[in-house]
Amino acid sequence: MNAQVSSLDAVSVSVLPPVARLNLRVDPDDLAAASRAFGVPIPAKVGQGAIKGGRAAYCLGPDEWLLHAPEDEQAAITAAFDTLRVTTPNSLTVISDREITIEIRGPRAAELLSVGCPLDLARIAPGSAKRTVFDSAQIVLLRDSKDAFRIEVWRSFFPHVHTLLQIATRELASGL
Repeated sequence: MNAQVSSLDAVSVSVLPPVARLNLRVDPDDLAAASRAFGVPIPAKVGQGAIKGGRAAYCLGPDEWLLHAPEDEQAAITAAFDTLRVTTPNSLTVISDREITIEIRGPRAAELLSVGCPLDLARIAPGSAKRTVFDSAQIVLLRDSKDAFRIEVWRSFFPHVHTLLQIATRELASGL
């Protein structure tokens, strides 16, 4: 799935390579310990993200985080949280294979996303994450910079989202 979906001069849509993707549930009072186990300061505010090296943590809810890391670091991360569980209750679930990541990049990236995403994309700060929908598919939307987004979509919804992005990219290219 590491292939270009579609592109035009003002926007490109690509399927990104797999990453270690984990869902963390932990008491917010224990974020310091969880941050040490993960190696990244885990943000407390819903929507915020934090990146350090190749790892990233995004707060999706009051006690829920999405963690990303290079694929080959997954075993070390799960071992660190297994060790942490002895003193700090937490639930770390590997969801690496559940989702596919699509990158939308370029000056018209927000315009392309607006065809299926109901959020006011201008109000989403770079470095943040939002749980939302793209058309009828639940996604996590990550904003990397002013003109770069990533969509985390369940594998089962990927064909639907992929097709919509292809159609919308063609429509943008043709000026519709």
